[in-house]
Amino acid sequence: MSIHSILLAEPRGFCAGVDRAIEIVEKALTKFGPPIYVRHEIVHNTFVVDSLKMKGAVFIENLNEVPAGATLIFSAHGVSISVQKEAQSRGFSIFDATCPLVTKVHVEVAKLYKEGYEFIMIGHKGHPEVEGTLGQINSGIHLVETVADVASINPTQTERLAVVTQTTLSMDDTAEILALVREKFPNVRQPKQQDICYATQNRQDAVKLLSGQVDVVIVVGSPASSNSNRLRELAHRMGADSYMVDSALELQAHWFEGKPRVGLTAGASAPEVLVQAVISRLRDMGAVSVRHMKGLQENTKYPLPKGLRMPL
Repeated sequence: MSIHSILLAEPRGFCAGVDRAIEIVEKALTKFGPPIYVRHEIVHNTFVVDSLKMKGAVFIENLNEVPAGATLIFSAHGVSISVQKEAQSRGFSIFDATCPLVTKVHVEVAKLYKEGYEFIMIGHKGHPEVEGTLGQINSGIHLVETVADVASINPTQTERLAVVTQTTLSMDDTAEILALVREKFPNVRQPKQQDICYATQNRQDAVKLLSGQVDVVIVVGSPASSNSNRLRELAHRMGADSYMVDSALELQAHWFEGKPRVGLTAGASAPEVLVQAVISRLRDMGAVSVRHMKGLQENTKYPLPKGLRMPL
């Protein structure tokens, strides 16, 4: 086996929005007791979801699966207005774990829609965050997944046209699509602040630095995690072999043949315990040193919803 050293990306793993979402479920379980119902996976990580299931969380997609009077939590990805209204009409006790940065996009869409805007949304069709944003208004959002999609956008007017994005995309991919949108619609309004979240950006910046110093990059993350997939793609674009694993058990010895330097990072929904398990497995494969890259220290923390906060 040829592994010699492991270089850990900084920052990596949980972001403030994920921390908050998981804490909301755990606090609700403690305060109200199981079962607590969660619409969609609270975050896209198999280990996290399975751990919460063992504590009494029940993950559902359809509100028909939630009994009357139950406690319901919306996932970190956000939900449409129609889902919010249906949940309220059914009388559930609701806690919203939507990431505040996703909520920012929802608020922006609602505000500009009232001012007569149509929207171009850059994102992945079917992703729950995208579904939630599309569902903030009845019509007037045109979804763009690739540069090729830009040619087919036909808004009803171009004087009031705004761009919003899924928060977990690659900055590079978004920039390319955005440039084409600006070329086609010179008057388009861009977000006041980039919609891609600080944690996604920080993890991508760290991978750019990491990739040039190693032979292989391992990203800890689940297949459904958009930001984890973008990290793996970015490492590949930067010239390093790159693989994404849901757990240490997925590591393959042949990935490291003739590749002594391994870089390791984790998506924003992947817990540190999984990173440590990967390090342990890499040590078993021959790694003798573990170093931490210098990187940003994230100190952001979001408050819990009323009803789950600890009394002062």
